[in-house]
Amino acid sequence: MRVRIPPIHALMALDAIARRGTVWEAADELGITRSAVSHRLTMLEKFLGFAVATRTGNRIALTTRGRTYAEDVRKILAQLANVQEDRGARKIEGVLRVSSTAGFSSNWLCKHIASFHAEHPNLWLQLVTAPELDEVTAPDVDLFIAFGDGNWPSKFVVKHLYDVKFMPICSPTLLNSPGGLSHPADVLRFPLLMRRWDDWRQWLEISGVEVPKRSAGIMFSDIILVQAAAIAGQGIMLGDETTCAGALANGQLVTPFSTAIDSHRGYYLVRDRRKRATPAMIAFTRWLDALLARVGSERR
Repeated sequence: MRVRIPPIHALMALDAIARRGTVWEAADELGITRSAVSHRLTMLEKFLGFAVATRTGNRIALTTRGRTYAEDVRKILAQLANVQEDRGARKIEGVLRVSSTAGFSSNWLCKHIASFHAEHPNLWLQLVTAPELDEVTAPDVDLFIAFGDGNWPSKFVVKHLYDVKFMPICSPTLLNSPGGLSHPADVLRFPLLMRRWDDWRQWLEISGVEVPKRSAGIMFSDIILVQAAAIAGQGIMLGDETTCAGALANGQLVTPFSTAIDSHRGYYLVRDRRKRATPAMIAFTRWLDALLARVGSERR
């Protein structure tokens, strides 16, 4: 029995729109025109027999069914990217310099990076720590893993990795201390560990807790220090399930409350548009996409 498969270029257009949010960003990523992106979506809809997007003037938005389908498509494309671990991929050589925020790099990326080296043993990979969360301008860096709202100037190619939701995280010792953490307001009985007070203010407000008139707690310059203090039982931090995944998995940290806030920021892969995308850059992008997709599906 012959299996009918949607055109791969149409699936890639759907995936690009789902990740990037707009037709023009999807077109930029794929290196085609906006009308070509729209044409591919129409082709996919005819093949599937249902609408994946709604169109209002020049704007295109995915339908609920289209977004659900796009999530499945992304997993499949990630698997296809993994399949390209053939002899040709292993011949990628040269130097690739990647900048990352300190927290993402130490708490997550460094725990997985050996698998990228295993795929591309002839490539010399250099990881550097960015001085700022949204740093994307170092001239000697090929790719940046940056944390921000995604609104970098048009001279950069910006690829969304994942959005961040923050929730309270602390050590089991602190959770089980006298009085514990039974109600959201109990967090105020302990030092609040942070990089920004605004995140804690938002979480307290959404949890129905009266916000102190003055910000109080311990502020750190780096999320690594925040997590180290939380593991040591020095207070409660706001963290996300990706960068804190290791500490949560081994029991160093726990989540006393399930309420989470949308930080309105996320992690992005950024490169200067003037730099040609080399095979090494493409390989790292595909590897990171596939890894995030796999980790996300395992968490669900």
